Amino acid sequence: MVVASTDPIRSAKIRAIDLPIVDLLAERTEVSKFLVKACEEFGFFKVINHGVPKDIITQMEDECFEFFSKPVSEKQRAGPPNPYGYGSKNIGFNGDVGEVEYLLLDINPLSIFQGSNTISNDPSKFSNALSGYVEAVRGLACEILDLMAEGLWVLDTSVFSRFIRDVDSDSLLRLNYYAPLKDRDTSPSSFHHLQHQHHPLPPLCYHHHHPHNNKIGFGEHSDPQILTILRSNDVGGLQISVDDGEWVPVSPDPTAFCVNVGDVLQAMTNGRFLSVRHRAMVNSNKCRMSMAYFGAPPLHASITCPPELIAPTRPQRYRPFTWAEYKKAMYSLRLGDSRLNLFRLHSDNESRE
Repeated sequence: MVVASTDPIRSAKIRAIDLPIVDLLAERTEVSKFLVKACEEFGFFKVINHGVPKDIITQMEDECFEFFSKPVSEKQRAGPPNPYGYGSKNIGFNGDVGEVEYLLLDINPLSIFQGSNTISNDPSKFSNALSGYVEAVRGLACEILDLMAEGLWVLDTSVFSRFIRDVDSDSLLRLNYYAPLKDRDTSPSSFHHLQHQHHPLPPLCYHHHHPHNNKIGFGEHSDPQILTILRSNDVGGLQISVDDGEWVPVSPDPTAFCVNVGDVLQAMTNGRFLSVRHRAMVNSNKCRMSMAYFGAPPLHASITCPPELIAPTRPQRYRPFTWAEYKKAMYSLRLGDSRLNLFRLHSDNESRE
């Protein structure tokens, strides 16, 4: 089942197309086939009937707004992001910037407990909300990865998911907050009281709408990990890049999660799945908040392709590598650089990606 995006078209380079929507309550074989098709064509899909309880999502969103509504000096107690913690504007280590505030969270149980003290005035409430959310979205990610393996006819259907089930998984949660363009001089705390009148979504920030203003909140990039499970409030801004170089706006959907393939999964599927390039635009008159779970392997896990996905007509495209190796390469490059090329096995009849 697919639906068309309804986001406004911002320029000639942006168009609305049908994006895949996966219903996890549909027949399992059909779901696995559809997932494979979505990952081969787009590297992206939305998932509905995902089984993550609404109250778990709401509690985590409330904690996010609670944090980002604080004065800057209080938020900075949770920073700098090295590699976890609070950051603003600067993204990564190589000069990339965006119109974004963010909080990077290590999600192993001990780190959740320890980190909550600098993040929240009620650490146990924050850590409980975070633990519940992480457990739910990790379960969703594992289910999706197992379905993908089934759809690819891989004998060991846990070949992808075991990495993020591992106790040493390097998975993380990133919370992003984008203030509206015309509200940059206003702290989120100025309207914080409106957000928590039994409603997890932010209010309008009462400014004139400028539909052609396309300020980038988070620049073009692919995610390095295995799989990303993204939840955002009911405000547009996410765009994915399709193979002809055009940008496709992703319509917000309060009932769905957005899921995208990461670099590691592209390597493990021998290039069949696409690690989609995407970006986030700043909305002119609404605040946008997103929560991204990045499912990642343990640092010293070996990333290689299952033998079923290698054939004479499709030789192995990437050399085996560890997640630690890949992270080192990632930290050495700019946000938009192509990291997988560094691990590509080149043959005479293949061109560079």
